[in-house]
Amino acid sequence: MREMTSIENVDEVIKENGIVFFYFSTKDCGICSSLLPKLDKMLKDYPKVESFHIPIDEVPAASGKFSVFTVPTIVVYVDGREAIREARFISMDVLEEKLSKYYSLFFEESA
Repeated sequence: MREMTSIENVDEVIKENGIVFFYFSTKDCGICSSLLPKLDKMLKDYPKVESFHIPIDEVPAASGKFSVFTVPTIVVYVDGREAIREARFISMDVLEEKLSKYYSLFFEESA
């Protein structure tokens, strides 16, 4: 997962990629810090997903752009539209199930 330090080109990133995964956190969020390596591990199974970590204390405009009111928050865009949003209490099993469905649908259709 790459760190995004500016949302200047975020619309292009969403348009140019089939599935885009955004993870929003803050430095003082303990749950966020422990969740990040779990997300990185899960995303290795989805190599075609473009994934970004956005620290909203360093990129405050991101919270307004993506309507992030709590952390951790995950927002996934599929084909340019928001498809998954998980916040605060994030179940890795539920998240992976949702991501897996979109991944197989999107990349099987575009193959």
